[in-house]
Amino acid sequence: MSKAGWPGKPSKLSSSSLDDDLPEATRETLTSQPQKKLTPLMGIVGLAIVVAIGGTGWWMTRSRNPIASTPASNPVTNNSSGAPAGTVLNHYPYPEAPTAELEAITADGGLKLRKAAAQAYKEMAAAAQTEGISLMPLSAFRSISEQEQVFLSLKQQRIQTAEQRAAVSAPPGYSEHHTGYAIDIGDGNVPATNLSPDFEQTAAFKWLQANAPRYNFEMSFPKNNKQGVSYEPWHWRFVGDRQSLETFFKARGQQPESPGSTSPSVSPDSSSRDSSQPESAQPENTQPETP
Repeated sequence: MSKAGWPGKPSKLSSSSLDDDLPEATRETLTSQPQKKLTPLMGIVGLAIVVAIGGTGWWMTRSRNPIASTPASNPVTNNSSGAPAGTVLNHYPYPEAPTAELEAITADGGLKLRKAAAQAYKEMAAAAQTEGISLMPLSAFRSISEQEQVFLSLKQQRIQTAEQRAAVSAPPGYSEHHTGYAIDIGDGNVPATNLSPDFEQTAAFKWLQANAPRYNFEMSFPKNNKQGVSYEPWHWRFVGDRQSLETFFKARGQQPESPGSTSPSVSPDSSSRDSSQPESAQPENTQPETP
């Protein structure tokens, strides 16, 4: 009898002693069998099956919904982002004024406006001068070819997109300056503010706000204008006769309320241009164009 059969404290049994007590046949059945390992080839085959099943499901989903898998193109249109109808990059089209209808407003003849606008501007500048205000004309009539330089060349030089450039300058064929009725004005006493929003801080701008309507001039692009053009306190336009009114109204597909009147009772930006109301401030609505 082995020692395991004696009473008392059990002794520790080694695996070899257990094997000695068991029959050989039983010993073989208890021996652990080595596990079969997956070969690399079997792993690759399994992965290929998973990929094939997944790819088939994706292809079936794509076939049912081709629009979702291929985004539609989104070209820029005239009316994107709420742009006014009939505009290009938020600017209305304008015809170029005939050269014969232009008159110089500077001594060197470099800046010109339509005759009616030129006379009104000269009267306005003279009136301002008597009050110590120096209105400095910076830009007036501009041909379409000149506008190409202003828009396209500067766009390239400044590495701007067409949309970025259009926020501060109209594309050729779409500038108020083509009409011969628009003018950019600066303060001769503060030239550093020329063509800058800071112009609104000058005495010249404050004088224009109070007196420009008396001479049938109005600001084209006040703050937050509906046309989406940058604020331009220096850019003003003449709306003192039927032709000028129709030029700006027709650009938007509108007509003046009093087409038979030679004295403008209605303008695109404000409700009245009567000279008895010289203290009217900047226009309420918005209108076309930029330098």
